[in-house]
Amino acid sequence: MSQAHRAAPPRVPGQTLLVLALGAAAMVVSMMQTLVVPVLSIIQADLNATTANVSWVTTATLLSAAVFTPLLGRFGDQHGKKPTLVGVLLVMIAGSVLAATTSSLTWLIVGRVMQGAATAIFPLALSVLREEIKPAKLHGAMALVSGTLAFGSGLALVGAGLLTQGSNPDYHRVFWLAVALAVMALAGVLLAVPPSRAKTGGRTDWLGALALAMLLVLLLLPISQGHEWGWTSGRTLGAFVGAVVMAFVWVAVERRVKEPMVDMKMFVHRPVLFTNLAGLLLGFAMFAQFIGVSYLVQMPESLTGYGFGASVLDAAVVYLLPTTLVSLVGAQAGGLLVRRISARFTLATGAAFGVLGFVWLTAAHGTTASVIGAGMVIGLAISFGYASMPALIVASVPAHQTGIANGINSISRSVGSAVASAVITSLLASKTIALPDGMPALPQESQFTLSFAIAGAAFALVVVVALTGLRMARAPRTAVSRKADASGAAEPAGSTHDVELV
Repeated sequence: MSQAHRAAPPRVPGQTLLVLALGAAAMVVSMMQTLVVPVLSIIQADLNATTANVSWVTTATLLSAAVFTPLLGRFGDQHGKKPTLVGVLLVMIAGSVLAATTSSLTWLIVGRVMQGAATAIFPLALSVLREEIKPAKLHGAMALVSGTLAFGSGLALVGAGLLTQGSNPDYHRVFWLAVALAVMALAGVLLAVPPSRAKTGGRTDWLGALALAMLLVLLLLPISQGHEWGWTSGRTLGAFVGAVVMAFVWVAVERRVKEPMVDMKMFVHRPVLFTNLAGLLLGFAMFAQFIGVSYLVQMPESLTGYGFGASVLDAAVVYLLPTTLVSLVGAQAGGLLVRRISARFTLATGAAFGVLGFVWLTAAHGTTASVIGAGMVIGLAISFGYASMPALIVASVPAHQTGIANGINSISRSVGSAVASAVITSLLASKTIALPDGMPALPQESQFTLSFAIAGAAFALVVVVALTGLRMARAPRTAVSRKADASGAAEPAGSTHDVELV
């Protein structure tokens, strides 16, 4: 029997502690993405950087996440989830300490690259849950861990806002917060996560990893920098062309390597393919709400005729935090729905809430109550999406591919977020209000309305994807997995799928 099929007896004790520890680690993932957003202007002023240069503080983390998440997800499947989780957290702590102690933009960007590796924590956490949690509890556990992603984003905004209040704000405090939280997450992983039940072993597909990394960098770099470079510039168009070329190269490499990092059959398997498409659309809609509402509420009504003149902290606490709190609570309801009505119908239901929320936001964003209420409906939609997508992935791939499959799904959401940032930023800059000399141009209200309408259309497409693209029966099950279900034990590594799509 291969190493991938050797399973230890079920380990039930400590499952609650395990879920909480992995949830805390996953929360750190999302915090790394949004932690610097409120302090970019402070960093730019302190380091005397240009807007284009300081944008690399966010772009570096996005590119790093795209490169390391699939590689480390696969590495965890092969060599053990716990040591990989510990290694990732140590790299993230080192990067956070570097960012907290440097006053050089170059070294700050290096620290952010190291922080970006933390994105791999989420797919690794889901792999651990699949090994350790009983099937009856798996949906709820995955939903809770997924729900902490949205909560972490809001917590990061609030924390950054609070730590930089006053007449002499210091962005270094924000990175010390990241250090403290990462150390807590590391302690939780060391205490609660058991050694992996099974390791597939095998060689690391370095050539495939390099090809995928180049593909993702060439794709995400022009998306994130296109507004600065110009969408029709040679750099932007050349990078997109290079991404297309590298896509063909990557597929050719993976089809010829004996032990590919990404199994192409798994990658194009209909449930996996359409779940990744849903992830891209969900990432787009979620980030569109975040960036759109954040900018909208900070608009000075006396100059623009709309907006609330909110501070950065008010935007985070008053307008965005309710969305994240609903996402955390709603994730538990999403986990129950996954088990009751299936993962794809939960995804479709959540996306329908998303359409409703953005229709509300599009039609009525003139009052605080309306913006908050619409955001809470959208938060419910996000939580249902986060609860259902891991279940769809787990249902569609064998246990030894859980890490890499969820890693690719995480990247699809990151791509969607990057596209949303580019689209919304370009839309807001395309039509502006004429203001007195010396004042920065501000977007017309119609551009916010259009942005929210586009995000609502993205959720509408998720409904279509869930109801038509994911129209698949459950995957075959082995005698081993049926026996595990009957006994209530967790699925042994190497058995097949334990979540129905329909």
